[in-house]
Amino acid sequence: MGVFGIGGRGKDDGEEKSRLKLDPAQAAKTLPLLVVLLAALGIWCLVSGALHIRDDARHAGLQVARDDAVMAARRTLNDERGRLVQRLAADGVKAALATGDSVAALRLLRQGWPELQRAELWPADLTQAYAGLPRTGFGALATCEAALAEGKPVARVVKSAGVQRLALAAPVAGGRGPMIVYVELPLEKLTNGVKAPTVPSNTYLALRQGSRNVLERGDLSLGNAAEALAAKVPDSDLRIAASAPAAAATPFELGGMPAVGLGAILVLLSAWLWVIVRPRLLGLRVSDAADAEPTLADIQRDQPAPEPVVREKVSADSKADAVPVAIDRSIFRAYDIRGVMGKTLDASVAELIGQAVGSLMFDQGLDEIVIGRDGRLSGPELAEGLIAGLRKAGRNVIDLGMVPTPVVYFGCYHLRTGCGVSITGSHNPPDYNGFKIVVGGETLSGDAILDLHARIAEDRLLETKVPGSLSERDIGEDYVHRIAGDIQVGQRLKVVVDAGNGVAGVLGPRVLEAIGADVTPLFCDIDGTFPNHHPDPSELHNLEALVQMVQRLDADLGIAFDGDGDRLGVVTRSGKYIFPDRLLMLFAADVLERNPGAVIVYDVKCTGRLPTHILRHGGSPLMWKTGHSLIKAKMRETEAELAGEMSGHFFFAERWFGFDDGIYAAARLLEILDGSGMTPEELFATLPDGISTPEIKIDAPDGGDPHAFVDRFKLVAKFEGARLSTMDGLRVDWPDGWGLVRASNTTPVLVMRFDADTNAAMARIQQVFREQLHLVQPDLKLPF
Repeated sequence: MGVFGIGGRGKDDGEEKSRLKLDPAQAAKTLPLLVVLLAALGIWCLVSGALHIRDDARHAGLQVARDDAVMAARRTLNDERGRLVQRLAADGVKAALATGDSVAALRLLRQGWPELQRAELWPADLTQAYAGLPRTGFGALATCEAALAEGKPVARVVKSAGVQRLALAAPVAGGRGPMIVYVELPLEKLTNGVKAPTVPSNTYLALRQGSRNVLERGDLSLGNAAEALAAKVPDSDLRIAASAPAAAATPFELGGMPAVGLGAILVLLSAWLWVIVRPRLLGLRVSDAADAEPTLADIQRDQPAPEPVVREKVSADSKADAVPVAIDRSIFRAYDIRGVMGKTLDASVAELIGQAVGSLMFDQGLDEIVIGRDGRLSGPELAEGLIAGLRKAGRNVIDLGMVPTPVVYFGCYHLRTGCGVSITGSHNPPDYNGFKIVVGGETLSGDAILDLHARIAEDRLLETKVPGSLSERDIGEDYVHRIAGDIQVGQRLKVVVDAGNGVAGVLGPRVLEAIGADVTPLFCDIDGTFPNHHPDPSELHNLEALVQMVQRLDADLGIAFDGDGDRLGVVTRSGKYIFPDRLLMLFAADVLERNPGAVIVYDVKCTGRLPTHILRHGGSPLMWKTGHSLIKAKMRETEAELAGEMSGHFFFAERWFGFDDGIYAAARLLEILDGSGMTPEELFATLPDGISTPEIKIDAPDGGDPHAFVDRFKLVAKFEGARLSTMDGLRVDWPDGWGLVRASNTTPVLVMRFDADTNAAMARIQQVFREQLHLVQPDLKLPF
């Protein structure tokens, strides 16, 4: 056995050596692949290393330009502040201030200062300046407030008469008490220094104040990432933001020079293998190497060119002859489409609306759209019709299923469609339903909504030869993770959530639990009949069960959502309802801490104490018309960071996407409460307060047309000693309060609200309104 084993081993060794013997021809055939791989890796290293070196040099040059711009801006601000202080210290100006002669002081201040474009002198309480709004300018007041708070001259960029200017303010002593001097200079005094440094190509440099770009240079597409390299201009609210494309990636995360070195070695090695080693393996002379097998380049060159892909172009004229279509125009409202199921709205109407929206998308070159629906029983039927219409117009539909309206808006950004439709009746009765529509990132309102009706009525509807696609997507977890990834609360706040059996009943509690709250759900089972109460948190009687549950559980707070989750209501442990305009005060103060000077938009129903509160925190308040789509449009126009409505809509552009989202607003509220170190009751008590009513809704006379009544009221009513605003209805402001009458754009009712400093002022204002309303409609029944 042993001899047999030894003999067998010797034979095996011979066969193994024979198998391992190198075959030059075989090796020569394998070598081209190795050469190509080494050459490709070498070229990659060379190119990426060179690009990395270039990017490092560009980044270093950008930092130098940024630092030069910071120094130039700082020098300009110091020079102009110093000039203002010097001129205020002049004997003539000091003497005029000491005697209280403001006119002489300003005249002397202007002498020898030709660049000066505006000069004002106000008492330090700023009462005169506030009374002059809006002529005074919100930016001017914010600058003066900052100078008074810091007790020294400050400089800011403001918008005055539609033009950006450099503003300076400084507190001074006057003969009749403390004063504040305010001046404006051309913005070029500041920006010329920022424009001077040479900025490397394909980079970005900006002068910023808060969230606003004062001046931008270079590649504007890099602006969103510019805060990472931002540098503050000392002693100011300004900063220089900068951004450059990320440095080119290199193999194995090598630096630029090491990558170039490695690339050179690999390219030389591949050349040596091809030119020297391969011919030797085949027993060939170097000169015979040209007769070797074809190279990769030869193979690629010999391959036939691929056939081009041709896509059929679909014409808008490809459909059949137009046939007029009858549809109820009344469902096309100011900022959405809304009707009664079985009367003005059904699946066939939804299909026409979907086709109209799809036609509008085609005009704008948009292909994909997300849709979602609330928990109403008619939702599936309308979704089916809407999807059919959108697909008929060739649009690709992503169905999110049953989700809150904010999740549809979120889907427009998250899935990068820019288009979305939420099928929802919002806070209306169960037999209502409708559509909130976003196309190209813009919420449709006004004429854009009416244009959809015109497309249907005139049969200007696109119908493509090939229908669009339909897919389903669940982004609920993405929505929860996006919010919880940004907001977390440290203390375990105990919260009761009342969704009113609306569609926010699932995701609302999940979001608040994900950020760290202890949540007790109330009426969070989705039921389109709304069996417990109407899902409208602006009506106080709808919050009675929530108040009882908060008190029974000794919870910190009660949170209420409306039927589709885009509005927020809040009650405290004591049972007090926190009006949305007071919540907006809280949100504004928080946002302005990080974005001084930011524009905050509010609607005409908000308290008169709100703009003063915003100004005191260094912001720019702006009153606008009621309506979620109108507010969003004004936010885009003014680049506002925050907006809110008395109805409970809150729009965060800072850290969010600028759409109205009751769930996200609740998360931001808990974040503020967590960071305050106070109980909710204590924190809300710090906010300015007075006497105010909730929204008062009255059935409209004039055959149910509230707009006709308000138009007559504007013509007939007379209010002595008050400032009138007809921006949205009629708002009448006195020094100690105000009243409002406007027409609802969603239901046939008049909406009224009153706000005053004292009970006596409230009684007087309501009495004046009562008299004027009865002049127009003597039998109008008023609850005040």
